[in-house]
Amino acid sequence: MRAVKTRGAATAACRGGHVRVNGQAAKPASPVRVGDRVEATLAGQRRVLEVVRIIDKRVGAPLATKCVIDHRLPPPSRAELGDAAGFRRDPGAGRPTKRDRRQLDRLRRR
Repeated sequence: MRAVKTRGAATAACRGGHVRVNGQAAKPASPVRVGDRVEATLAGQRRVLEVVRIIDKRVGAPLATKCVIDHRLPPPSRAELGDAAGFRRDPGAGRPTKRDRRQLDRLRRR
């Protein structure tokens, strides 16, 4: 999962209630300290980060990733996904039939 791309998108995620700091809803300017746990739900996936080091100024992504510990759970295995892993279409098979589309819709609604 990718983090938000811009500061504006991060602000929108905070205002939308998708970001929490230590279990509390976060505002865009919420201060964080070493040891704080930041939880974000982005693109339907939950990400949990622990702050290890505070940065005074803006830095590049490689340095920023060294300042947090990612506690994200590993993605579910194909066996745990069940039917979703079994539904595959061959590349170049054309458009899905109405039956295929309904099966996909049922899988996605879970």
